[in-house]
Amino acid sequence: MPQDEHKEGIGGMINPRRYGIERVAYLLMRLSGLGLLAYFIGHIYETSNILRGQVGWNDFMEMISTPEGHIIMSIVIAMCVFHTVNGVRVMLGHGGVGVGKPARPDYPYDPASQNYRHKIGIYSAILLAAVAMMYGLAVMFGE
Repeated sequence: MPQDEHKEGIGGMINPRRYGIERVAYLLMRLSGLGLLAYFIGHIYETSNILRGQVGWNDFMEMISTPEGHIIMSIVIAMCVFHTVNGVRVMLGHGGVGVGKPARPDYPYDPASQNYRHKIGIYSAILLAAVAMMYGLAVMFGE
């Protein structure tokens, strides 16, 4: 084993050729979860501005109704869609749906849970998130 193999840093951690798309989905699931948590906290702050009355609400809406705010909201839409679809895929996998038949773990071990069905689910989650993000951008920036 070459010594430099484990010195790839963050790039090596998300390298799909080394670990597969499952690792990328795992990382995106964690990042989207943290992003949605940050959005949730921001949303609570935003909604609490209604307590300042109409002027406070309008000031805050004016602040976030910018091109940057629209881009952030489209990213939130993509994170929400990906996190939901990938979460359903993971729940179905934990329930045994699409996992495949149990087999004797002969070398080289190829886990049945990481089959083409789950990879299609991951790619579908990414595709649906991208489509939702593009739709969100079209709605927010459209006429």
